[in-house]
Amino acid sequence: MLKEFLQKRQARVAVKLKDMLFHHIEDKMQPLNHIVISRNLEENTAKVREILGASDDLVVREFCVGAHEQVRAAVIYIDGLTNSEVINNFIIKSLMFETRDYEPNVLFTEETLHEKFARFALTIGEIETVDNLNKAIKGLLAGDGIVLMDGSDKAIIPNVKGWEKRGVEEPESEHVVRGPRDGFSETLRVNTAQIRRRLQDPDLRVKNLTVGRRTNTNVALLYIESVADPDLVREVERRIRAIEIDGALESGYIEQFIEDSHWSPFPQLQNTERPDKATSNILEGKVVIIVDGTPFALIAPAVFTQFYQSPEDYYERFLIATLIRFIRIASMVIALLLPSLYIAFTAFHPEMIPSKLVIAMAAGRATVPFPSIVEALLMEITMEILREASVRLPGPIGPTIGIVGALVVGEAAVQAGIVSPIMVIIVALTTIGSFASPSYSAAIALRMLRFPIMFIASIFGLYGIMLAVILIVIHLCSLKSFGVPYITPFSPRKFLDMKDSIIRVPLYWMNRRPSFLSTGDTLRTTNTAGPEGKIPPKL
Repeated sequence: MLKEFLQKRQARVAVKLKDMLFHHIEDKMQPLNHIVISRNLEENTAKVREILGASDDLVVREFCVGAHEQVRAAVIYIDGLTNSEVINNFIIKSLMFETRDYEPNVLFTEETLHEKFARFALTIGEIETVDNLNKAIKGLLAGDGIVLMDGSDKAIIPNVKGWEKRGVEEPESEHVVRGPRDGFSETLRVNTAQIRRRLQDPDLRVKNLTVGRRTNTNVALLYIESVADPDLVREVERRIRAIEIDGALESGYIEQFIEDSHWSPFPQLQNTERPDKATSNILEGKVVIIVDGTPFALIAPAVFTQFYQSPEDYYERFLIATLIRFIRIASMVIALLLPSLYIAFTAFHPEMIPSKLVIAMAAGRATVPFPSIVEALLMEITMEILREASVRLPGPIGPTIGIVGALVVGEAAVQAGIVSPIMVIIVALTTIGSFASPSYSAAIALRMLRFPIMFIASIFGLYGIMLAVILIVIHLCSLKSFGVPYITPFSPRKFLDMKDSIIRVPLYWMNRRPSFLSTGDTLRTTNTAGPEGKIPPKL
């Protein structure tokens, strides 16, 4: 009873502290949220300078408009975030020259001053009128400009974004032999436009959110309204809106906050640099999350099978794609279990190895002073260090150092009698197998799990390996991604969804979208009978 009472009291105190903190933050933000725009131009510009601390990259350009220079105006923008050519030619020039014929009785009429400027003087495609200085400053920090007029209590925010950005290039982490070569960049609107270009569907929705109290990072949710499950869209939006952090500088911030299980090594959202991959997942009924400032988009929900699939599987014929998937699965098993199997066989079950191979392995290990677990750990840790070093080195040098370093270290270790030759082969196959995974985050999970399985194998042998595999499968069965079981379609078993799991059947057999996504429009294709189906015959 006492324990239950203390737990309830602790929960009440935590809720009270949370409410106090929330109200404290709200009170701190209160003065800024209610700064109204004055009718005095000098007062408004002074407030902007005061809030931004008179930063050197803040530009305030004051000028006069009208036939007799009867109205003073100002354009405020941040140098480096805006397109200066647009500001000079379509704002300042338009206001200074297009209004020269405006007499005082024309400028000051029943129609307010800012409406007159917006309708007749500003030749900008996208503008917004606000009466709150805080909103204007948020637009200023996002790359927009502010147009203020003396005598008006409103501000015009024209879209003049024009910062330097990287062009559309081939993705570095997801190379394909056959497929598009363009990838996402660090600019949000460029990324959404690439999906719009591929998916010209009026049902495609782009919903903008903001994450980060200080960075105000723009986040976009993309989905097809008639296909995606509304509950899934609402849940993704709810989790993103619940994020309270100073800044979100990459999509990894969002991923860590909205994933279901934070302690699992397996990724529960998939990241991609490829617009074609993001588009295909949107067509399946999933939600794609694009974060401004990073080329990596997130796909929700994610299941285990999609981490060994590649966009290339759908561009090649189904027999080739199925064979490649089997190779990838075998590579993942090798990357996870091969060092552990070596340890188990050499230390506990040498009778399971062919006699000639046992003799060769014994001859190679004759000069090795360490047990197999220490030998395997030395080589695996060395390979991980070389792999990390090759990633951090400059482009042309990195792969060279990785290959040369592995050859030199492996050969020197064998010559010195520290490891056996078969161990070098085992580690090389394990490393190559981990590179065969299309998903970098899934490969990292296998690299992490490899070490505890090696320790278990050194204690219990093959029984320990089987126990570790069973525990991993149980853990995978317990995972969910936005309510979807992680190892769907195997558990729960969905036979229709297995057409695109380990194997890939012909495209005309995959006539329906995955059932576990609870999509609205379930039909994907009407060509269900193969080439002789509903395709017109040859003339």
